[in-house]
Amino acid sequence: MRLSVVRVIAHLPVLTITLSVWLMLSLTDLRFFQAVAAAPSLAAAARVLNVTPPAVTQRLAQIEQKLQLKLADRGPAGLRLTAEGGLLAERSAAILTDLDGLAEELAERRGAVAGPLRIVAPFGFGRLKIAPILAAFALEHPELAPSLTLTEDPRGAMRTNLWDVLIHVGRLPDLDLVQKKLAPNRRLLCAAPCYASRHGLPKTPNDLPIHRIGVVREDQADVTLWSLTRSSGDTELIRIHPSFESNDGEVIRGWALGGLGIIERSEWSVADDLREGRLLSVLPDWRLPDADVVALMNPRSVRAARIEAFVSHLKTQLSEAAWSLDQ
Repeated sequence: MRLSVVRVIAHLPVLTITLSVWLMLSLTDLRFFQAVAAAPSLAAAARVLNVTPPAVTQRLAQIEQKLQLKLADRGPAGLRLTAEGGLLAERSAAILTDLDGLAEELAERRGAVAGPLRIVAPFGFGRLKIAPILAAFALEHPELAPSLTLTEDPRGAMRTNLWDVLIHVGRLPDLDLVQKKLAPNRRLLCAAPCYASRHGLPKTPNDLPIHRIGVVREDQADVTLWSLTRSSGDTELIRIHPSFESNDGEVIRGWALGGLGIIERSEWSVADDLREGRLLSVLPDWRLPDADVVALMNPRSVRAARIEAFVSHLKTQLSEAAWSLDQ
């Protein structure tokens, strides 16, 4: 059960270090410090906050000046909170959780979908698919404050706790969080007709290493080991040696369209190219592991009405996207 207004007020003396301290700090300050506290370095915090490292350093120094306390030590080993910094991180997390819960409860009582909606998604899929869906959803709910962070490091983004829903293409292993399937998505090998005319196409997976291969490095996964399975059940593990790479899948797709080589891409990205002949299917009798589109909800906000409403809307929109080549 969410905290009522009376319970939140009752908790405030416990959650507050001193009244004078909190009068010095804004909620923006507290959220900023939460990002810093969760990051291994100020540079990492800057990436999460989408600002420059000097801006993070300056903002942290301003907060320390307000409190007249040192909150973090910066050294060769990275960022380490002082005892006072740890106390601030712990208490501010509790206060922000209670305030978010209070705002959500009041919005629900009005029947409104309102408040911050913080989405994390991969670069290409987030920009091309999630961004327009999120914008349309926000137009339907004017009291919503949407935020979209694009990253190739979903685990790093999750550590900050500054997110509500994380969208990922392919399940993330070794996570305790429930991953809800939003849409099916296959991984396909393809190349441009001009590449095929110059170099031919592989007839078996064992032919792949002699071809020019492009890979996308979006996270920490090993993208050079491919597992291909034939309809008969035979499986081949192939170690490829990339000739070109990028951390943006749409860059790799563009290079493949230009004839640079063979790529592995999600069905959502290349389905239209394959239908219209701009790309050709490579090893069509073999299949890579699927990479379904999934959503992970932050346990701190999973029951929020705005989260449930957006994930339901997102699932509907993605199911109607019709990128599957089988349709």
